[in-house]
Amino acid sequence: QVRLEESGGGWVQAGGSLRLTCTVSGHTFGSYHMGWFRQAPGKDNEFVGAVSWNGRTTVYGDSIVMGRFTISRDNAKNTGFLQMHSLKPDDTAVYRCAADPGPWSDLKSTAEGYSFWGQGTQVTVSS
Repeated sequence: QVRLEESGGGWVQAGGSLRLTCTVSGHTFGSYHMGWFRQAPGKDNEFVGAVSWNGRTTVYGDSIVMGRFTISRDNAKNTGFLQMHSLKPDDTAVYRCAADPGPWSDLKSTAEGYSFWGQGTQVTVSS
């Protein structure tokens, strides 16, 4: 059973930065693609981005401005990261990490492509 746990969320003023961490246990993380999603109150689950099992490929959601958010991973530590800069109030949401047992499949941008999920961490950006 793969277990994922997010940490690093919290409250930040607009323009600030946060780094979210996804810690994986129960399986060798290195063979899984990892995705990040977010959901704001009253809105759909939104794809933030994903990183391939070896860290060489990243993709980001259409609504995510590249350069503000960066996804990475450290397979040696079974950990993934979502670094967020220049945060805006519209970035307020619950952020969740997810794992897709690749490694030979393409990176997925829909929730249905991921088999394992964390509980989420709240990010609140004030204006």
